[in-house]
Amino acid sequence: MKLRELLKAAILAAPLLAYCTVTVGQTDAGNTPETNAAQDQRAALPEGAEGADSAEGKDGPITILDQTVPVADEDPDLAGPSEEPELDLSDRDLMLAEFQRFKDLQEAGVYDQAENIAKRIIEMSITQTGPDSNDTARALNNLGLVQHRMKNYEAAKQNFQSAIDIISDNEDKLSHMLINPLMGRGAAELESGRPDLAARTYSQATHISHVNNGPHNLDQIHILEALAETNLRMGDASSAKNNQDMIYALNVRHYSGNAMDLIEPLLRRASWQRRTGYILDERATYRRIIRIIETELGKDHISLIEPLTRLGQSYFFIDTSDTTSFQSGSVASGEIYFKRAERIAEERPETPWETVAGAKLALADYYNFRGDQGRARKAYREAWDYLTDDEERFNFRRRELERLIALNEDPIPRYIGKASKNDRVASNTELRQGRIVVSYSVNTRGRVHNLKIVEQDPPEFENIRRMVVREMRTRVYRPVHQDGLPAEVVDQLFSHDYYYLQTELDKERQTPDGDET
Repeated sequence: MKLRELLKAAILAAPLLAYCTVTVGQTDAGNTPETNAAQDQRAALPEGAEGADSAEGKDGPITILDQTVPVADEDPDLAGPSEEPELDLSDRDLMLAEFQRFKDLQEAGVYDQAENIAKRIIEMSITQTGPDSNDTARALNNLGLVQHRMKNYEAAKQNFQSAIDIISDNEDKLSHMLINPLMGRGAAELESGRPDLAARTYSQATHISHVNNGPHNLDQIHILEALAETNLRMGDASSAKNNQDMIYALNVRHYSGNAMDLIEPLLRRASWQRRTGYILDERATYRRIIRIIETELGKDHISLIEPLTRLGQSYFFIDTSDTTSFQSGSVASGEIYFKRAERIAEERPETPWETVAGAKLALADYYNFRGDQGRARKAYREAWDYLTDDEERFNFRRRELERLIALNEDPIPRYIGKASKNDRVASNTELRQGRIVVSYSVNTRGRVHNLKIVEQDPPEFENIRRMVVREMRTRVYRPVHQDGLPAEVVDQLFSHDYYYLQTELDKERQTPDGDET
């Protein structure tokens, strides 16, 4: 089929595809009904390409398996000379106005209307510049982007591929213009349950980046980040670590003359190390950030507060990697980092009060986590008193001290047995959803007790029940405070949805004792 006919078919089919999208359920970020603020203490996810969705999505925090790197919105090529047919000014203004509407609707999350505008821009581009123009390729890329955000991955892949075909014919198969639609196709392939194809697509984009900009260019970092996520999806942690090491090497090479510019990439690296269990490596990264700031700005600069606090919080977690490139030092706890962060926050008059309060709470959390209740109560009381001066601080206090906040939590598997996320994406008819609900109380020390199973459907999967109970028993919470004193909280509920295959449930029911085999 000729390209012109493919484009016509894609535009005609897109409305049907949009209305036939299958909803496969919630994101894999978890579904606890309680307010979960442990994410507030974990480093944010790495940023994606310009125009990408933020790490905090509309459906909840994005986890390591949910994160993709969508392509950036592409403006019509209206700046400078163009080899395309010249448009009448009014037509160009109209296309720009439509593109601005498209961007505004995307930012507002009104994706169905944004999709309609994207289709209209494609029709305008075909009419004015032809179906084989680069402007049409950009318009198709934007339609693919909004369809990806609507989870209409098959339609998105079709439009990204059409953009790739046009650019390959107009330019060449190594044109830098191919990187954006390749990134989009890779993201759609990943969410369609084909991480193997996504890895191949991202590798192709990396090769094109090397050909056009050299092997050490920084523009490839967002591609390598996407490739690292894809390798993790496939269970290849070693390759994912190699991708992250390459990102680190590129940043070090580029910022060798200005160490301060290296801090932001190092913070992203530490965040990734936290997410993947390389806790000892994470601590080494924060120590390097601290050394840079001390050398460039001094040993009492307020910029030290954040990395010192994050370094201290890393001691809430255990390194789960098989091997680590950095061996543990002599420091056995994070207390010295929390205390130093609090001292700097209090002594520097330019420190925002929110930062001072955060440093006080971080030290109190550490004492509470370690079980030093005397020091913990004193530190929490100091933070409470500090936050009683005005209404703005009252709101902060209500948010941070008058509700349950988990200091540590580990993810509970969403798929058990042979079930996987790919089964959900592929709408496997054997896939079923189960749920387990537990009730619990939290005492004045932030420890869970009175833990009871309220519901489990189906009840046969003993392993998932054990995992939920074990996770809840190991959690430590910041105690809820009333009138400046810690108070017990009772009758809390936690629910966890999981997925399994009907064939495995049938097998469980045939086992006399009901244990998983």
